[in-house]
Amino acid sequence: MPTVKGDGMRGLAVFISDIRNCKSKEAEIKRINKELANIRSKFKGDKTLDGYQKKKYVCKLLFIFLLGHDIDFGHMEAVNLLSSNKYTEKQIGYLFISVLVGASNELMKLVIQSIKNDLTSRNPIHINLALHCMANIGSREMADSVGSDIPKLLVSGDTIDSVKQSAGLTLLRLLRASPDMIPIGEWTSRIIHLLNDQHMGVVTSATSLIEALVRKNPEEYKGCVSLAVSRLSRIVTASYTDLQDYTYYFVPAPWLSVKLLRLLQNYPPPEDPSVRTRLTECLETILNKAQEPPKSKKVQHSNAKNAVLFEAINLIIHMDSDPNLLVRACNQLGQFLQHKETNLRYLALESMCLLATSEFSHEAVKKHQDTVITALKATLNIALKCLRPQTERDVSVRQRAVDLLYAMCDRSNAEEIVGEMLEYLESADYSIREEMVLKVAILAEKYAVDYTWYVDVILNLIRIAGDYVSEEVWYRVIQIVINRDDVQGYAAKTVFEALQAPACHENMVKVGGYILGEFGNLIAGDPRSSPLVQFQLLHSKYHLCSPNTRGLLLSTYIKFINLFPEIKPSIQEILGSDNNLRNPDVELQQRCIEYLQLSTVASPDVLATVLEEMPPFPERESSILAKLKKKKPTTVPEGGEAKEKEHRVIPQAQINSSETAAAPPPAVSSAISLGVSGGGGATVDLLGLETAPSAPSSSATSGLNFLLDVFSDQPATTNGFDSSVSNSGLTPGAEENYRKFICKHNGVLFENDLLQIGIKSEYRQNLARVGVFFGNKTTFQFTNFVSDLVLPGNLSTALSVQPKPVEPTVDGGAQVQQLFNIECTAEFTQAPLLNISFMYSGKLQRLCLKLPVIISKFLEAAEMNSEAFFTRWKALSQPEQECQKIFKAQYPQDTEQVKQKILGFGLSILLGIDPNPDNFVSSGILHTRNQQVGCLVRLEPNKQMQMYRLTIRSTKPSISQALGGLLETQF
Repeated sequence: MPTVKGDGMRGLAVFISDIRNCKSKEAEIKRINKELANIRSKFKGDKTLDGYQKKKYVCKLLFIFLLGHDIDFGHMEAVNLLSSNKYTEKQIGYLFISVLVGASNELMKLVIQSIKNDLTSRNPIHINLALHCMANIGSREMADSVGSDIPKLLVSGDTIDSVKQSAGLTLLRLLRASPDMIPIGEWTSRIIHLLNDQHMGVVTSATSLIEALVRKNPEEYKGCVSLAVSRLSRIVTASYTDLQDYTYYFVPAPWLSVKLLRLLQNYPPPEDPSVRTRLTECLETILNKAQEPPKSKKVQHSNAKNAVLFEAINLIIHMDSDPNLLVRACNQLGQFLQHKETNLRYLALESMCLLATSEFSHEAVKKHQDTVITALKATLNIALKCLRPQTERDVSVRQRAVDLLYAMCDRSNAEEIVGEMLEYLESADYSIREEMVLKVAILAEKYAVDYTWYVDVILNLIRIAGDYVSEEVWYRVIQIVINRDDVQGYAAKTVFEALQAPACHENMVKVGGYILGEFGNLIAGDPRSSPLVQFQLLHSKYHLCSPNTRGLLLSTYIKFINLFPEIKPSIQEILGSDNNLRNPDVELQQRCIEYLQLSTVASPDVLATVLEEMPPFPERESSILAKLKKKKPTTVPEGGEAKEKEHRVIPQAQINSSETAAAPPPAVSSAISLGVSGGGGATVDLLGLETAPSAPSSSATSGLNFLLDVFSDQPATTNGFDSSVSNSGLTPGAEENYRKFICKHNGVLFENDLLQIGIKSEYRQNLARVGVFFGNKTTFQFTNFVSDLVLPGNLSTALSVQPKPVEPTVDGGAQVQQLFNIECTAEFTQAPLLNISFMYSGKLQRLCLKLPVIISKFLEAAEMNSEAFFTRWKALSQPEQECQKIFKAQYPQDTEQVKQKILGFGLSILLGIDPNPDNFVSSGILHTRNQQVGCLVRLEPNKQMQMYRLTIRSTKPSISQALGGLLETQF
């Protein structure tokens, strides 16, 4: 606010000083309530308030709101200030409206009328204030009422430059809120020609506006290309002394340069030879300047210079037509790979991933293969060293290096790159292991000349990162082994050797059981892998496996009876053992009974027919690649061979659509797996394929109608049930993610291929402010974005919630925030529900999540000595005041982790109170609007039995029960 003589608002300064001098929260609230009562009486009783007094009192209300208190009056007085001709009064009025008046407020019509009056004013300061208010609120009603006046202001010759700047940005804001309600068509040509305006600020705001319009209708605004190139040329060739007002640390107009380069990326290379030549010269000049010595050692200079450079490289990649520029860009990025600045290495890797897919630059990128592999190795060693400026701690940089290796891979270097990725996988960050496993599996399959190498790679994957090898990966290796006769013997031998390791991952047992059940006869001639040795080796893993894997091994055993009749008694002894015939798992019990009966009553010919080899699978696109695309839709095109950039297919959303369930493990026998369908009559889609293998002969299946799909752990069909929605109506995974917030305030609440939802919250006694961040992970815009909070049951009486509306559109790669101001008025046990819906790719997406606003969040840690604790503990001796739970430990009983969870829960750690140092004693005060409830907690771990005893006492029984139920899930 500009300083105005004689306008210091001394009363406001005194009030702020009083608030700062308060010694306690109670004193602050008392002073605020006194001031609110005074302001309310002035507004109601004194009809002679002048503009200065209204401004002063409105400022006080605004300050009180910024302290976190609710304001429910004074709005009309703020609207009245809008009609004042004094700058400070009008400014305070607009500021109050922008902060406290929502788009749906009943006073909005009066505000819009005041805005209309100011837009027609001859005072540019008043016009700017009105434009700023419109940009802050940006409602559809404003766009409908006043939107048509903004383009006139923008292109009018009578409008001063500062107003044009504000008009351009306000129009951009209204377009994002209501793209169909602003008439732009008639102003197209004049808006484009703003790129030639003499004032650089006007050009900057116009460029942002034109870029948004181009994305909506590129054909209508294609005339901007030549003007953008012309303006860019003038900036690039200018000295920093020519544009002193817009030079940032010796870099002329860096923000405008970046915007112009991004604008040009919306169009193909210019067809006009002169424009194309001029653009090429601009890009070459930018690349040349990157090689010049820096004009300043300050980081701001290098940041501005590199921002323009990277955007120029992105434009070169987008044009993909000049091999010289592409190679120069690649050489420049290669220099950045060894730069000490982490951000530069990340950006260089990201840009090089795109370069690797261009037509001319693939070979140029491969020149840096050794550099990338060396850098990848170095990051592992550097991460273990002490903190240094060049230390690589950011996993995203290492992930980009993996992406680049994936993009660079072809038949000439596949074995080397896959080998390096396997070596790195052993110590890779856990967050990227699953994606690395998928990429290694895809590269190994795609570029395998010798499929024995492919088998070795997949088995190594299972050995190194078995927990991250999805079912699609080991399904796929089985498909390939079954379809290729030349690799079946090698696969059987290799997997037999792998199973001999003392510590063998369960996925290895699955692959081994399947392959030996089909092709164990190919290695049975060797005494070291005789039929009995194979059986004993597999059965030694049986008791260590999950029920699903045990079922697969049982099917392998029945296959062994067909392949090796000589070990039939040994297998029948296992199948008929009391442990199996009385197994509590119904599926395993049924398999043992049926397999034992089949091996007893069926003749050898019938047995050979029933248990014949699986037929070859139809050749289809790899389901692993489909999983990688689903996991990361914006990933680099595989192998650098994808060239289509202009016509991208928008991936279909998978949030709320019925997805095909993950395929069950493949059956060992074609007759067993295909003879009987699931509940709906459709056969199981084996190995993730859309069509099942060809069915065996009718004679094989006719006698087996009593057999179930012996490998299926779920019905083959869903009978119309939408697998993406749980029975509770919540999105799958919502309950688990909700529980993660019991002992923390911030984190990721939900994430899939399209959307990431983060939570950042602050709690102060009975008040909370929860920020929900919605991040669009795609390159396409979300429209009709709505986020509603629902308070089920009696929760509406326990919580008072004031939500802020969320933006209706979320651009690709952008993030929007929604704030909730919450007050706890009474105890509660339910959670608010966050219903989210938006349009993506023409399809409505829905999510239903639990917002992590939990009763324990309103706990405040309390400190007390031993005497005070035991006095209060004994006072809370009524049975109904105590909640005691004895439960099995779900997590390792690590002392430090338990302490962190207790502190995160909102309780204190009281030391020296419990005579047993292993026990934890805590206390806290639960705040609601009307009362405060004291809580005492004692947690006793039993490390020998891996058990806990949790005791909670409070003055309200319902609080004890609620806190006990929450804490029980955390240890």
